[in-house]
Amino acid sequence: MASKILKQVSRVITAHRQREGGGFMVRRPLPSGSLDHADPFLMLDHLGPVHYEPGEAVGAPDHPHRGFETVTYILEGGFEHHDSHGNHGVLSPGYVQWMTAGSGVIHSEMPTEELLKKGGNFHGFQIWVNLPAKDKMIRPRYQDVPPENIPWFESTDKQTKIKVIAGEVEDVKANIDTHTPIYFLDLRTTGKYSLNIPEGMDAMVYNYHPATILVGQEKTKVEESQLAVLKTQGQPVEFEAAEEAADGSGKKEARVLVLAGTPIGEKIARYGPFVMNTEDELRQAMVDMRSGKFGEISGSFERMRKTDEANARRRQAGKD
Repeated sequence: MASKILKQVSRVITAHRQREGGGFMVRRPLPSGSLDHADPFLMLDHLGPVHYEPGEAVGAPDHPHRGFETVTYILEGGFEHHDSHGNHGVLSPGYVQWMTAGSGVIHSEMPTEELLKKGGNFHGFQIWVNLPAKDKMIRPRYQDVPPENIPWFESTDKQTKIKVIAGEVEDVKANIDTHTPIYFLDLRTTGKYSLNIPEGMDAMVYNYHPATILVGQEKTKVEESQLAVLKTQGQPVEFEAAEEAADGSGKKEARVLVLAGTPIGEKIARYGPFVMNTEDELRQAMVDMRSGKFGEISGSFERMRKTDEANARRRQAGKD
């Protein structure tokens, strides 16, 4: 008797588009109208891909956070980070920035000077990861990880490569320290791969590439800009490239982000850049930010000026 096929994908969500930060467009599958959060993940933004002419690139000037972690992953172009705890980093292709906002931080994420002056392509992601109540007021922390320090896994048939940003794949373990046990993988395949995810973790798969992929034991089709939400039920998750290459050489490479985590299971109260457990804690966060307890970063006016000029240039070019 044939074994029963396990249905793992519970829903597929298509990302909506909206402007964020200083005016850049994002594709956002989480949160969406049908999914407020996927514990412990609060948000997934797909930034680009976009091409900027000289003087057009925008980012996110000075803004606050409290109570969670922001994770930025760059594929093309670059961001420059400053924050009110004195951290500074220039993120170029392949970099990951893991910022624990904790008790409160002001930071800016601006295009690099090279991208702003010369123009070019930009492509990346930002993910928000919740913190448990016991860690929401810890001291902020900044991890800036270059691509050479982020390991890759390669399958024995050479058809699947996985960048292990957080978590582990077979014998390959990530170098990034996380407060919440999670997996964050960039999986690329021209074939098939069966991924083991620890028991107790559910998963999401976001297709950021034009090629369609089949996900789950039931082979649910996930197209570009779609997020598959999975109940793994303790079983490996199957991935299979779905589209034939035009030259007949095999399958087109499919590329997805895989996110999995242990649910925190606590009440969430959120307002803009603050994620706490109660409404009183949200109100206190706003009081603390307005009173200057989050600190400040020098050069705020200059960053806003550059953002305004870039937006004006794009409007003149008919791009907004």
